[in-house]
Amino acid sequence: MIITAFDGSPRTNGNSTILLKRFIENAERKGATVNLFKTDKINLKPCRGCLMCNVIKRCAIKNDDWESLSKLIMESDVLAFSTPVYFHHATSSMKKLLDRFRSFIHVKITEEGLIHTPHSEWQKKIFLFTALGSSSKKDAEPLIDLFSFMIEVLGNKNRFEYLTAERLAVSGQILFGKSQLKDLYGKLDLSESLVEEDYKRNRKYIEAAGLMADRLF
Repeated sequence: MIITAFDGSPRTNGNSTILLKRFIENAERKGATVNLFKTDKINLKPCRGCLMCNVIKRCAIKNDDWESLSKLIMESDVLAFSTPVYFHHATSSMKKLLDRFRSFIHVKITEEGLIHTPHSEWQKKIFLFTALGSSSKKDAEPLIDLFSFMIEVLGNKNRFEYLTAERLAVSGQILFGKSQLKDLYGKLDLSESLVEEDYKRNRKYIEAAGLMADRLF
């Protein structure tokens, strides 16, 4: 099994990164081959909306990493993405990557709207791990909607799972002990009564990320 994973966090110990790493660790333990990329380290130019991919069935942009990366994506059985939620969406480096996924799809303009047809039907398992500072998962919904739409138009045999972890404001917080959470919540003017619940919830999120990998096998 080949897994290609993209980490969209600019932090070295981001909460979404920690979830992705647990997923990867469990997958590798089961024998999967994993290719991991930090999106802000990829040499990738932004999509320019030239529509040439409609004609040549690949991206027309040259002299960056997309040609080799797109081949690896197509060869992968599983794709995994992680990103913190910035202004209700992915980080800029992750969004730049996702925009280039347009080259996998033919788009036809009609009077009623757009018709999306993949150049080849995908049959992949796709995972998304997100973390946000907000206490409400609703603030991640625009990002979830984008992934749901993108994965649907790439093939109705794709399978999509996501995990959203909320109220995570600082790097590595998902691993904090109770005393660390108590100190942090005091600085953030959050009630200390949340500490016990959040401590247990954060560990459940990490466990859940590992179990998502276990279900692949």
